[in-house]
Parts: sequence; structure tokens; C-alpha cells
Amino acid sequence: MSTHRPAPVPPLGSAVLSQRSSGVLLHLTSLPGPHGSGDLGAAAYQFVDWLVSAGQSCWQILPLSPVGPGYSPYHSPSTFAGNPLLVDLEELQHCGWLPPEPAPDFAPDFAAGVCDFERVAPYRLQRLHQAWQGFVQVASAADRQALDFFRTSQAHWLEGYALFMALEARHGQPWTQWPAPLRQGDLAALAEAGQQCQDALAFYSFIQWRFMLQWARLHAYAQARGVALLGDAPIFVAHHSADVWQNPELFCLDAQGEPTCVAGVPPDHYSASGQRWGNPLYRWDVMAQDGFAWWRARLAHLMKQVNVLRLDHFRGFESYWSIPAHQPTAEHGHWCAGPGLALFEALADEAHQSGRSDAWPLVAEDLGYITPAVTTLRQQLGMAGMRVMQFAFGDSAHNPYLPHNFEAHTVAYTGTHDNDTSVGWWQQLPEPQRARVRAYLGPQVDAEIHWALMQSLSQSVATLVVLPLQDVLGLDGAHRMNVPGQAEGCWRWRFDWPQLRADATLRLREMTRAHGRNLSMLD
Repeated sequence: MSTHRPAPVPPLGSAVLSQRSSGVLLHLTSLPGPHGSGDLGAAAYQFVDWLVSAGQSCWQILPLSPVGPGYSPYHSPSTFAGNPLLVDLEELQHCGWLPPEPAPDFAPDFAAGVCDFERVAPYRLQRLHQAWQGFVQVASAADRQALDFFRTSQAHWLEGYALFMALEARHGQPWTQWPAPLRQGDLAALAEAGQQCQDALAFYSFIQWRFMLQWARLHAYAQARGVALLGDAPIFVAHHSADVWQNPELFCLDAQGEPTCVAGVPPDHYSASGQRWGNPLYRWDVMAQDGFAWWRARLAHLMKQVNVLRLDHFRGFESYWSIPAHQPTAEHGHWCAGPGLALFEALADEAHQSGRSDAWPLVAEDLGYITPAVTTLRQQLGMAGMRVMQFAFGDSAHNPYLPHNFEAHTVAYTGTHDNDTSVGWWQQLPEPQRARVRAYLGPQVDAEIHWALMQSLSQSVATLVVLPLQDVLGLDGAHRMNVPGQAEGCWRWRFDWPQLRADATLRLREMTRAHGRNLSMLD
């Protein structure tokens, strides 16, 4: 690491979010397609084309990493790997490695409009295994060399991830319950395990190779059409993950590898007991000793995949809620100081060393209870914050989520993936708050609450407006993506092409143009 650190560079430089623009929030699994969930196939390219036709220049997605419990992309076994469920199976067929049709008894008739992950996940994994066997049998020398090169160039994260997945498949338990030599990272035991599961290591590497290639093609396609990709980086990682297993010294763990304290947020008006997320907390003091090398590598990896990156739970970098691991709720936690400016100086240094003239373009997810210290840190770093209009109508005209109170360096939303749809929100809203909404937006909101909210955001000074596709389509709460704290039944919504009506597309394009948001973020 360089001994000289430049002064912190504003992570949102002149190249990104420098002019008024507009985009849509839609995760890749929500795309249509024949294999039970959206992926990196033809529908993703078609959606980019639709964004262009609707005058949009940003596509916001959720984390690309493999899903964890409840199929959540925010509880992943790796912060570096790509989600195997997103691999385009048809591309593997075109390569000649995957039979065109699965066996008749293993070809589920997946319903449109929902990701039935309990059926989709095993089906897709089976097809990926078939593709790997096809690759082993018929791949060309050039393809084998390409895979070998990928494994070598990405070894800094890929080797550990592939071994973690192979051992998970073998033992079927959390890593803290594996045999002690494997749990504790004994080099001889790991080498022996690697020899015993070479095919599995190659299989998991093969999946990541295809994912990264497919994603790079989609990213290039979007950029060529003026569409920027806005990604998402969860602040915390899952305990059962390659990240924690490989780097236990960076996390608050006991001698057996179990967390001593976990992440969450304290009680508030949303929850009397707070939220206990359960992720192990970082040992920021240890991370600082090598200049936050793990974070530098993580952000460098993610910034190769997207144009802009949303940092989830930004307030945790200033101070975070630490809950003793034995406590069942978040009530008995306490605040601890986060890494603050030092982490972002290291990240700016990494971006500088990688040859960028500006630093990584980052957006701060600064929702919830935000102290003046959090706001000061964000402003020191030049990051745009977030505003969600569904939060705007609880008190007075000074509410920071009301559009007339926005600052220009803002990414504004009707709602996020964690909120109800605008129509669903309106249907559940108490009448006193409805009256405040009507007073602000006008009495016509009862007929089209979603368009009234989107219109108000689009007219605001916020540099970027991001609209969930469910709101563009006017869908109710049955189409909600996630309910925070609900472990099952989330992340399943999908749309179908007939829902993208021509009148809604035209209306979105005309609104975007009328409010001066029709230029690409990438211009």
C-alpha cells in the first residue's frame, strides 16, 4: 500500500450524477423468462432497450452476490461471487455444453409473475451441473484455457469461495460445525480437502466464469446505449460465508468462530424491540492495520461491475449498533464508533492507484435515524444521499423527505425494495396522512397516487430520480419485493412483458423529458 494517501476525493465526481437524470429500480430475478426467475439472458437486454425507449438512463439493481437464507441477496455466502441463479442457461446451450431441453421429468412449468425459488433453485443448479459435464466432455482448448486464466486471475477470492461451497455441500452444516482443522483454516487440511474435491472446485469456478462474462456483456450493452448500472453493496456480510470463514480475525468472533456481537438497529417507532440482523460485526481496529485491505479489494471488485454503487446502511460507517450475540432482540445493544473518514481515505487511495482521475462513485443509503455526524461524514465525502417520498408525510413541511426540502446532490425514490409499492402504501395509509398527501400533491392523488408521487420527485432538484418498476406499472402491495424482518416469502416478484404498456412507457418518457432528465448519466 502506498505510504502517501491523497486527500479524500469526493466519491461522486464530475463524471457521474453531474446532470439531472432518471432511472428504474428492478432486480434481475424480477425479469421475465422461461426458467423460473430472471437472469442475464435475452430479457435483460430487452429491458435495457425498454429503459432507453422510456427515456431512462439508469438501471438500479440489488446485490449480484449469491443468495442466502430466504433467498435474500443481502445475506450472501460471498461478497465477491456472482449469483449462480442469474446465469443465462440459453447461453450455455449456444456454447454446446448444455442439452437444449432438460429431461421431461425435470422441466417444471414455472408460473409467470413469481420466483418459486424452492423449485427454481434446484432446477437451475441441476442444469448448471449438466452444463459443467458438457464442458468437461466437449469444450475446446481455447475455452479450457479461458477458464484456467479466469481461475488464475481471480484466485484471490475465487479459490476460497469455491472451496467454501464445496465444503458446505460436503458437510451440509455452518462452517463453525465443520471438523476443527477445516474450521480453523489449517493449511494442510485445506490442501487435502482441495485435492479431494477438485471437480467441485472446477464446477464452482466454471459458474463464476460464465456469470462474470455474461454480466460484462450486459454491462457493455447498457453502457453503449447510455444506461448506467447502479449496484448495491450491503455493509455487513453473512456469518456463514467465505468472507468470514477465510478472514475470522477481521470479525468479532469467539474461539469457536461464533459471533460475540452482531449487527442491527435499536428500537424506534417502527419496532419496539429494534432489529437484530445477526451479521457478525467488523473489527475495524484490525482492518485499519493493513489499510482496510479487505474493503479495498471488495470495492475494487464491485466497481468493475457497475457505474455507481450504493453503500447500504451508510450510518454504520460513522457509528453502529452492537448487540451482544446472546441477546435475542436489539434492545440491549449500544453504539460503537465506526471507521469514519479513515476507511474512505483508503478507498479513495485504492481508486487513485487503479488509475482513475476521480474516486469511486458511491451513493450513501442514509435512511432511518441519521445524526448530524452521519450527515457531516457524507458531505465531507461528497456523496449523494437518499430520499424516499413515502417517508415524507408524517409531521410537518420541514420533513427532509418532502421534495421541496431536497438538496440537489440527492437520489430520490418513491420507495425502495424494502417499501410497499406506492399504490399499496396509499391503500394502507391512515386518513390523516392521506389528507396531508392531498394537501401537498393535490386532490387528484386518489386516482393515480403513483404518478402523483413520481411527478413530484421528477420535478424536484434531486440529481437522480429512481422509480421502482412496480410504481411505473401502478401495481398494488401484492407485488412488493421485500418486507424487512420477514424471513420467508420475499424477493419473489416478477413482471411480464404485457405489463409494460405503451401508454405508461410514453408517459414516463414525456415526464422525464419535460423535467430535463432525458440526458444520459454517462454523457
